[in-house]
Amino acid sequence: SQRPNSLPWPPLLFAGGALVALGLQAVLPLPWPGGTWAAALLMLGLFLAATGIALDLAAMLAFRRHQTTVLPHRGATALITDGPFRYSRNPIYLANTLLVAGAGLVFGIAWLIPAAFAGAFATRKLAIEREEKHLALRFGEDWDDYAARTPRWLGKGRPQP
Repeated sequence: SQRPNSLPWPPLLFAGGALVALGLQAVLPLPWPGGTWAAALLMLGLFLAATGIALDLAAMLAFRRHQTTVLPHRGATALITDGPFRYSRNPIYLANTLLVAGAGLVFGIAWLIPAAFAGAFATRKLAIEREEKHLALRFGEDWDDYAARTPRWLGKGRPQP
């Protein structure tokens, strides 16, 4: 297929999840710890959000370096396997998950944490699985080798030959 999706699902899913979380916070706020716990969660949130932003930027630079589109509803012209793509087949979606969860911890909005995971799950179903089929058709054995050694999200992949 020339492109994996007709809509750019991932940013819509993560933004939609965040908006639902903010709405839930307004009508049904979840309790948030104070004191030392609040400070620790704030620091963890800042770390997660900063990691998400750095990962996003590194992945976007990889797209630029390989002169292919970063848009999730456009067809890939290059298979990127270096930079953050050495550790995750989906570093931008991982970054989005970290950013939304981190924002929840920074701002004390607990609803953003499940929203981050819901966004990741929905992105897998509506985008990643379609993108993987697109990449398999487009890049064949190169994709198969890359997918076999690199985890979808993050984790221990097979060592590169």
